[in-house]
Formats: sequence, C-alpha cells, structure tokens
Amino acid sequence: MYPDHTHHVPTQRAVEVHQPTPIAPAVVTPAPVVPVQSGTVPAVASIVLPDGRIVTGYAIDHTQHTPAATPPAVSRTAVNVALGGIGFLAVCGGLLLLTSFIAALTAFITQLITLAAVIFGGWIAVQVLSTSGHKGDGTTVNIRKATFKRNHFHG
Repeated sequence: MYPDHTHHVPTQRAVEVHQPTPIAPAVVTPAPVVPVQSGTVPAVASIVLPDGRIVTGYAIDHTQHTPAATPPAVSRTAVNVALGGIGFLAVCGGLLLLTSFIAALTAFITQLITLAAVIFGGWIAVQVLSTSGHKGDGTTVNIRKATFKRNHFHG
C-alpha cells in the first residue's frame, strides 16, 4: 500500500542570491495642476510626493452610505433588560408563593401532629386513671380458688 522507504542522499542545490538593483531617480517634472470642478474626481489622478516622486493612479469615487433603517426609539438591549427583569420578578414571585405554601403546609402538619399527640395522650391518661368497670377494692386475681385482694391472701 505504501512505498518502501529508501534512503536517498539529498542533492545539493545551487543557491542563488538576488540583490535588488536600485532605481536611479530620474528628473521628474511635476505634473501641471489641473483645476477640478467641485464634486467631480478625474479618472486618473497624479500626486507629487514631498521627495519629488509622482504617483499616478485611478481615483475612487466615494459613495455615500445610506442608513439601512432608522433605529427604533428604544434599543433592543433595553427591551431585553426589561424583559429579563419581568421574568426575574415572575420567578421571584413564584418562589415566594412556593416558600409560603411550604411554610403553611409545615405549620399545618405540625398542628396535626400536636393535635394527635394531645388526643392520644388524653386517651392514655383516661385509660390509666380510670378503673374501667371494677368497683371493688382493687384488682382481683383468682388462683386455684384463692383470692388476692389488695396484696392480701384470702383463702
């Protein structure tokens, strides 16, 4: 697929050095100044440089650029900032409502837990403090026909 690499001795090339030849300044007479009508540019213009050289070239007509459209009364940046502010306020309002809802829900759950604790605690207190139908001297336990009343054995 790929050619085998063979070692080649690099060939020597002759180095040529080119030196620019200076141009001898020719005696140049400045171009006569031609009066130009205002608003028109001649097709070819010549300029005399301070060192006496003359540069001749084509003149370029300058075109006036017309604005594409008049800018709006309010810049787009200001509109974007205003819309961003409105969006930020909407998000903040939503978050405020969400946090208020969470706080109210937490308070409601806390009240339910407190109410359940009070009801359950009251029920336990009623169970402990009431005799639940036994009107006697205390708890009666019958063991093999023997009776214990107030921790006294009655046989």
